[in-house]
Amino acid sequence: MRYQLEEYGKTIEITGYRGINFLVAEAYLKANRKQTQKCEIQFFDAELIATFEHLYFAALNSVAAFKTKTNISKSTAMETMLYVSAQRQIQKAIEHAGIKPESQNMALLIIGDDAEQVDSVLKLVSKVIGAPPDEKVLELTQDKIVKLKKIFGINDQELRSAVRDEETELALVSLVIERMALVSTQI
Repeated sequence: MRYQLEEYGKTIEITGYRGINFLVAEAYLKANRKQTQKCEIQFFDAELIATFEHLYFAALNSVAAFKTKTNISKSTAMETMLYVSAQRQIQKAIEHAGIKPESQNMALLIIGDDAEQVDSVLKLVSKVIGAPPDEKVLELTQDKIVKLKKIFGINDQELRSAVRDEETELALVSLVIERMALVSTQI
């Protein structure tokens, strides 16, 4: 899914891949960081992503943090990792939301100055991964809901109180995004 963050002059792409090879993804990042300097790329464990909205709002917060010079990290990619994980420490953020050797599904976020750059990077990543993008890995499943509740410290009572007129899944996504938004307010 491609989005224009017109206020910030950025284009973002949010997608995922199923059945990834961690070593291939890690090697890509190491080998191609400099080739794709015009775009920021971040990989996440898709099992810890609460739909595309989770990544969209993390990217939006990250870009806004750089614009207002309230960023914690040196890159929008890493800043997004901090927001996605609702952590202020990079190591903890990677442990919480980064891809791991056992990860089977990967979420991908690309942030660039224009759609052509983003599209070029997306094609390169797909070629290296050896699979087409699969956005379905971003959708919630019962297994994902259990993992997300645990990692974000959301208990059943909090989730029930957040449901109101929404479905449980929508309420969970809202609570994750709320946790993420609090990152910028923590000292």
